[in-house]
Amino acid sequence: DYFHSRALSDRTIRHFGLGYADDNWSSLCNHLKSKGFNDSELVAANLAVRHRNGNGIYDRFTDRVMFPIIDLRGNVIAFGGRIMSDAKPKYLNTSDTPVFKKSANLFSLNNAKNSGKRTLILCEGYMDVIAVNQAGFTNAVATLGTALTGEQAVLMKRYADEVIICYDADEAGQKATARAIPILRNSGLNVKVLTIPSGKDPDEFIKSKGNDGPAAFKALLDKCGNDVEYRLQKLKNAHNIQLTEGKVAFLEEAAKLIATISSPIERDVYSSKVASELGVDKNAFKQQVSRVSRRGERAEEKKQARQIQLELSRRNDKINPEHFQKPRSSSAEEALLVYLLNNPDAYEEISARVKPEQFQ
Repeated sequence: DYFHSRALSDRTIRHFGLGYADDNWSSLCNHLKSKGFNDSELVAANLAVRHRNGNGIYDRFTDRVMFPIIDLRGNVIAFGGRIMSDAKPKYLNTSDTPVFKKSANLFSLNNAKNSGKRTLILCEGYMDVIAVNQAGFTNAVATLGTALTGEQAVLMKRYADEVIICYDADEAGQKATARAIPILRNSGLNVKVLTIPSGKDPDEFIKSKGNDGPAAFKALLDKCGNDVEYRLQKLKNAHNIQLTEGKVAFLEEAAKLIATISSPIERDVYSSKVASELGVDKNAFKQQVSRVSRRGERAEEKKQARQIQLELSRRNDKINPEHFQKPRSSSAEEALLVYLLNNPDAYEEISARVKPEQFQ
């Protein structure tokens, strides 16, 4: 009934393997024990939790509609569950287990990789992915209750050249979009940002258009701009460019943004576009972009130099934390150990001359 109330068809419910965990705290444990699984296995799979007193276990998911998380080979490796009551948390996800790592998997990538497209639509939640899928766009994925990670971006790059970020239009969604853009770009993906009007999420937007939902969503996909255009527009909205100080503030922020673009051609195109739109001298704006870029490069070089100095000093050495205080004796001891590992037959001779207590 819940899934029908969210306008999902029986076909979609079956396709995603959606289901329900009842409100009895031992149903799943009893069922799986009858199949021969023991308590330790159920806890390791994060399907059960141990009682605080250590006596017995109980179901982790109760009174929730369930979303199976399926890996690229079609195995169910985890679950997400949405509570049916007002209890908290609203969404509960499987924690990391021996077969599941949240930061390295994506919801519905098993479907999206077979869509025949080298573009992925990155949504915020399970229901958005399912609604977008039902509307005919099978290349939608979502993170698993966490913010986007570099591992997930690398995984996307394996199956796509372009990612369209389709997060909610609220403040949290905009912050998540701003955070996701550089992570996706750093993985070599082209990034576009889809903005849904009236602050709706994809699921709400598609439903609000009735039978025209899929066509309306496709129209949004077709006209969405890339991530640079999205960020420039956000900057423009944040400044009153009708006033001189607002115009200057926007141009300075825009120069900082364009300076982060690695492609010289792309940088030139956006510099020309911004200068033309704001009616300022193109060369003057390009000089500002170059200045900011050089400043950033110098800052990065200093940062790298500091990092190298830190590594050479071994101040943060986790294996031998005393190396920093006693660098010469530590280096000698390490060299001797390396020599012994490579030449074990020299052990008798060296151990006769150097005793363990002589080591710093």
